[in-house]
Amino acid sequence: MAPALESIERVTKVLRGELPDRVPVGLHCYLLACRMHGGRFDEILRSGELQAESQLKAWRTFGHDLIMLENGVCAEAEALGCEIRYTADGPPHVAEPLIKELDDIDKLRLPDPERTFPLNEMLKATRIVKRETGGKVFINGRSDQGPIALALALIGPERFLTMLMEPEHRDWCLRLVQFCSRVNVALGEAQLRAGADSSTIGLAGTSLISPALFDAFELPGARAFCAALRRSGGFAFVHSCGDETILLENLLATGADCLELDPQTDAEKCKRAVKGRASVLGMIDPAQVMSLGTPDTVRNQTREMLTLMGQGGGFIIGPGCALPADTPVANVQALMECARRDGVYAAGGNLRLRS
Repeated sequence: MAPALESIERVTKVLRGELPDRVPVGLHCYLLACRMHGGRFDEILRSGELQAESQLKAWRTFGHDLIMLENGVCAEAEALGCEIRYTADGPPHVAEPLIKELDDIDKLRLPDPERTFPLNEMLKATRIVKRETGGKVFINGRSDQGPIALALALIGPERFLTMLMEPEHRDWCLRLVQFCSRVNVALGEAQLRAGADSSTIGLAGTSLISPALFDAFELPGARAFCAALRRSGGFAFVHSCGDETILLENLLATGADCLELDPQTDAEKCKRAVKGRASVLGMIDPAQVMSLGTPDTVRNQTREMLTLMGQGGGFIIGPGCALPADTPVANVQALMECARRDGVYAAGGNLRLRS
């Protein structure tokens, strides 16, 4: 029997279209990691050292293959000057948009991730996790929200989405998302320099915009992000929440190495669409299954997704979105145990699912 691969080798094989020894596990668990650490979330998420400590504690507990580093979905907005509200036991959110008047766009300046809070703390966390894991684990140093989501934070969701539909504001909206794309690229490249193996941006899906608007306003920036990471020697991930079955071709057009998806996306259609073109991370329900379910509920969905998505490779299993802070540790352990037992590949790429 061949020796087991290191986690970084396992994930890298998937992203390169090769068959690993078993399906890797990626945990989007920054909130759960904060709870396991035991401190105040508003302190942990502002500190690179504490972010790293919390993520390392989760990794030492669960042993997942892919560590996903972030401090929420407001980091770039805060770096640009938005007022952010941190809480003691939950994720941060934008309290006040930055852009009041349309001319305020001229005041935007590209932040230096190495010198601008909180991006510099995120990079610090990446360096620490890289050092402490000895390069044996695949690290996803996230680049926060993609062009449209960052634009929503800067000017306000309702205002920006309304402007997208108004022809007289089309050029202004394009200008804003182009700037936001530059912010994404700068942070993604900095994450790779800090030791990350990949980076992710969260894209606006069909719960917010149509595929046509996606292609016009989101796709160019997402393509630029993915191309920049590949040029820098890393892997590019894109995240999109909800049922993105009708958006799969648009997401694949970004050139991403991996799509992060929720279980609402049709797994069979997804498997057919991505085959040979990209890999998929996710498909386990973070709320109804991981947070509110039982270990048996977790095992059932894990086996279901291994069957639908894991055959032949191209799959990294895990929660499709961030695990809630109150996710039971036993449920995460059930996911890990099931993936290690039932996610093992036989010759030809078939999984050795046990009855």
